[in-house]
Amino acid sequence: MFSLGLDGTWQLSSCGKPVNAEVPGSVLDTWIKAGHIPDPFYGENEKTITPLFDNNFEYSRTFSVSEELLAEDTIDLVCLGIDTLGEIFINGESVSRVDNMHRSWRFNVKRLLKPGENSIRIVLFSPVDFITKSFNNGRVRYISTGGMAGQGYLRKAHCQFGWDWGPQLPDAGIWRSIFLEGWSARLADVYVIQEHSNSSVTLRVKVKTAGESRPLKAELRVTPPGNSETLTVTENINGSAELTLVIEKPELWQPNGLISNKGAQPLYNVEVALLDNDSVLDSWRRRIGLRTLTYSAEKDQWGREFAMTVNGIKVFSMGADYIPEDSCFPRINKERTRRLLEDCVKANFNSIRVWGGGYYPDDYFYDICDELGLVVWQDFMFACNIYELTDDFAETVAEEIRRNVIRIRHHPCLGLWCGNNEMEIAWFDWPGVCSHHPALKADYIKLFEGLIPNVLKETDPQTFYWPSSPSSGGSFDAPNDFDRGDVHYWEVWHGQKPFKDYRKYFFRYCSEFGFQSLPDIETIQSFAKPEDLNLFSPVMEAHQRNPGGNGKILFYISETYRYPKDFASLVYISQVLQLESIQTGVDHWRRNRGRCMGAIYWQLNDCWPVTSWASIDYYGRWKALHYGARRFFAPLRATVFIDETEPAKPGSLTGSLRRTARVFVHNDTVKSAEGILSLFLKDRDFNILAEETINVKLPALSAGEVMVRDYRDIINTVELERSCFVTVQLKINGVPVSSETTYEEIVSNETALFVPPKHFSFNRPNYSVDVSDSSETDVSVDHFTITVKADTFCRFARVKIKGEDPVFSDNYFDITGKEGVEIQAAKNELKKNYTAQTLKASLDDIISVGDSF
Repeated sequence: MFSLGLDGTWQLSSCGKPVNAEVPGSVLDTWIKAGHIPDPFYGENEKTITPLFDNNFEYSRTFSVSEELLAEDTIDLVCLGIDTLGEIFINGESVSRVDNMHRSWRFNVKRLLKPGENSIRIVLFSPVDFITKSFNNGRVRYISTGGMAGQGYLRKAHCQFGWDWGPQLPDAGIWRSIFLEGWSARLADVYVIQEHSNSSVTLRVKVKTAGESRPLKAELRVTPPGNSETLTVTENINGSAELTLVIEKPELWQPNGLISNKGAQPLYNVEVALLDNDSVLDSWRRRIGLRTLTYSAEKDQWGREFAMTVNGIKVFSMGADYIPEDSCFPRINKERTRRLLEDCVKANFNSIRVWGGGYYPDDYFYDICDELGLVVWQDFMFACNIYELTDDFAETVAEEIRRNVIRIRHHPCLGLWCGNNEMEIAWFDWPGVCSHHPALKADYIKLFEGLIPNVLKETDPQTFYWPSSPSSGGSFDAPNDFDRGDVHYWEVWHGQKPFKDYRKYFFRYCSEFGFQSLPDIETIQSFAKPEDLNLFSPVMEAHQRNPGGNGKILFYISETYRYPKDFASLVYISQVLQLESIQTGVDHWRRNRGRCMGAIYWQLNDCWPVTSWASIDYYGRWKALHYGARRFFAPLRATVFIDETEPAKPGSLTGSLRRTARVFVHNDTVKSAEGILSLFLKDRDFNILAEETINVKLPALSAGEVMVRDYRDIINTVELERSCFVTVQLKINGVPVSSETTYEEIVSNETALFVPPKHFSFNRPNYSVDVSDSSETDVSVDHFTITVKADTFCRFARVKIKGEDPVFSDNYFDITGKEGVEIQAAKNELKKNYTAQTLKASLDDIISVGDSF
């Protein structure tokens, strides 16, 4: 096999003189680098840039073909990604038209090539012109929120046409690698099937070849983790063969957090070589993990469960929904994605849902998820649109599904394939969709319950398929049923219901729920001038794509907090609101583990600097929510809330208000644990009004209530109600230090108020801060320890370092005692070199709720 790469510098023509353009790349990326357009994310620049995509574009370059390449029987032009509508020419002759961003293309072009210099030209047609004409001439009238009319007619990332969190920048380009491949015989398909028994795993590897029909050999090589002895088997092959190999005492891949203190994921290197005597004609190399993974939908006393099941263990899914990391796709890279996914693991995720309005991520995305133990819920790229299933559309979609499934299916992180985002519920419940012709509704069934599952039967029958999200199993059978399947719940936020509304529902698996916040002030300053820092300025509204979103933030502030004293405090309080909203839902569903088995919040990340539902903003800055997720997704933890369902005590001075604290402990690991749980009732000056400490057992994979305490006899006035709080601390017993002692680790600190924060009588805190260099006492540790103390109770205290964006060990924390709180800042997270003294001087003003109004 002979390969000739065509990546590198091309010429891009449109809207002026040609410019050099890098491939892989895009028109938008090229224009930005060449200085032809201003930053599309700044101010309202987007409005002037979007119309540029009404034009066509042309990429061109020359390349040299050797006699060695021309000697091959077949020479294919392989395009791993072209965005989106176009026609390819080699030496002036048309190769083919293309119409799908989401798939790869392979064309035999040997007849068009010549020795020496050749030329290739790819003409890309305006995506906006295509969808506009399709919409005007078609039957689909529905337009998704924030999007462009007709976007469902084109197999292109829907969010590039705009969404309720993203800009309208419908880019174009050669966005993945392109190359020539010469061959006489090649591996056309390699499919690894795992069969698990108690002490071994049998790998059955199905191999198909393309090209010459003659006897060859296929060699399978498997190298276990740690580069131990490679296992090898060889078989004759003439078109197809199956190679079988048994792995004794396999090391199993597991989701993050399931096994305490688990090291690196055990990944096996698998190689299949196509041999002609001693000559390697082609090879296929991948890493796999040995595991069984499905989703259980068994009947139970509540309906049907929906539970991720790994190696026979039912796991509570914890994570968020992933969208493209940038509206300019060439700026997404392995290093950036690794940082984002590692941030997921730092926040105790075990799952991530790839949402269907973006794109199928690059191979490195799944490689990193394999390494980190993140289970991927993989939507196919259909979301919030109506699809007319013409013959041409069905053909390109079938190939899109086939090629992406073959590319991704070997990854141990792959949890399930999902047909689409919100289209079954749309046909069931959205007036703007239900009003369409029944033939289009029939097309939905043909596509998501016919075409796609049929392709999966051929290409990946091992992996669980779910027709839509949300769904109860398909066929418009009550999608979003609370007792079956997965649910999207948006009454908190869109419906403006209070946070406590989450506690009314016992969803089997909530795959979308969310709440917006503003990004950090530094992120806002990247697109806004000082005079724009008003929630309803044109620039701030241009960076808020959910209709009425900024008004909803103010509504929830009015329901929960006092009005912030300035814009920076508004930003801070919006993030605190977001954290409290999502934590209320997650805590409730984790308390009901077994009935509820998943909490996947919307959304993980942003594609540009914007007010949105993300917990990590466009620049990678953690919002309060992501620090909260680190706490509320912790495998071992305690939760506490004030139960407002208990009847008021007769004759209570405060009428119907409740005083009952309920405490739960949670263990989402496979190992049982024991610990010490302490519950305190304190006033804002840290005086202890009641306290209790008990020993607790935390069985593996469990959640249970361990305390119910009624404080109405103590909290018997409005003044006390508004100045007291409960706090719970969980310490877990660990490995004995000696025969007499046991190591105790604090794994959880949680706080609850008896009144809404706006009614709590916060004192203005005075803070004291101390910084020490931990490496001075322990050379194996390379971080600074920051101790924050205050003279009064502080809710959601936030620490910042000027000019830095480190991920602290904790932030947005409560100060519930005079001892304060210790957090760490790793030195490798800091841009500058600091001493303890210079870091202390660089700390920004600390803020907590009591400072915000």
